[in-house]
Amino acid sequence: MTLWRENPWRVSFAILSGCVLVWLVLAVWPEWVKDVLGPKKTFVNTLFNGLTLAGLYFLVASGFTLIFGLMRNVNLAHGSMYLLGGYLGYEVAEYTGNWIMGAVAAFAVLAVLGAVLQVAVFQRMQGDDLRQTLVTIGISIIAADLMLAAWGGTTYQFAPPEALFGAVELPIISTIRSSGQEVYIKYPFYRLFVLMAAIAIGIALWLFLNRTRTGMMIRAGVDDRSMLAATGVNVDLVFVFVFAIGAGLAGLAGVIGGTALSIAPGEDVRYLLASLVVVIVGGMGSITGAAIGAMLIGLAEQFGLAYFPTYGVVLTFIIMIAVLAIRPQGIMGR
Repeated sequence: MTLWRENPWRVSFAILSGCVLVWLVLAVWPEWVKDVLGPKKTFVNTLFNGLTLAGLYFLVASGFTLIFGLMRNVNLAHGSMYLLGGYLGYEVAEYTGNWIMGAVAAFAVLAVLGAVLQVAVFQRMQGDDLRQTLVTIGISIIAADLMLAAWGGTTYQFAPPEALFGAVELPIISTIRSSGQEVYIKYPFYRLFVLMAAIAIGIALWLFLNRTRTGMMIRAGVDDRSMLAATGVNVDLVFVFVFAIGAGLAGLAGVIGGTALSIAPGEDVRYLLASLVVVIVGGMGSITGAAIGAMLIGLAEQFGLAYFPTYGVVLTFIIMIAVLAIRPQGIMGR
C-alpha cells in the first residue's frame, strides 16, 4: 500500500505491463498480433532466451556486485575468473565424466584464487581505486595470454548432465492447427535450469547478506570499517571470505555458461562488460538490483537480436544511459 501511495502511476504501469506480457505468452494470438510481432513461437523463444541469458548474467554479476558493488574493490579481472572457471571445470568434467564435479571444482579453485588475490593485491591497495584498476587490468591481460597458451583458440562446450538434456514441452500454445490440434512450445531443459539456478543463488545471497550475522558484519564493514574492527571483528578476514565467494561464483558461472553457450577466448571481456553494465544499471551492492539489471540487459539483447538485429547492441547502452540520467545510483542503489 505504501508503494502504491508513493508511486501510483509506476505501480499501475508495472501491473498493466505484466498483464499484457502474461496475455502474450498464454493466449492464442489473433492475426493482427502476428502481423505486428511475427510468429508467437519466435516471441516466446526470444523471451525465454532473454530470461535465461539474464540468469547467466546474474550469476556472473552477483559475484561482481559483491566484490565491486559492495566492497568497492575494482576487480577488472572478474571476466578472467569466469573464463578460467569454465576451462578448469571443462577439464575436470572431461576427466571425471561428471559435470557436477566440474562445477564444484571451478567454484572451489576460483574461490581460493579470489582469496589469494584479495590478500596479495586488494588489502595492499585498499581505497586506491586507480591502482586496483591498473593492476587488475594487467592481471586480466596476463591471464588471457596464459589461458590462450594452455587451451589455444579452440571453442569448448560442456555436455549437459543427462538429467538436464533435451527439451521440455511448456504449457504454452504456439498455434492451433486447422484440425483443431493445439501445438505447444518446446524449450531446452538446461536453459530453464540456468534460470532456476540463478533464482536459487540470488535468494540464497540475499538471505545471506540480509538475514545472517555474517551478512550484517559485511555490510557494517563496508559502511564503517574502523567501527566494526573496534568491536573485535577481523574485518580483513571477512573481506577475504566475501571476495572468495564472489570469485567462486564467477568460476561456477563459467561452467554453467560454458554448457549453455561456449568457452572461448574473448568471453572474459564480454562477461566483464556485462557485469559492469548490470551492476551500474541495478545499483552497486544490491543483489536485487543485479537481478533487475541482468533481466533488463538479457531481454534487451535477445529482443534486439530478434527484432532489431542492426541496432540490437545499442539497446543495452540506451538502458544504461537512461538509468544513469534518471537515477545515477542505479535502480536499487543507495
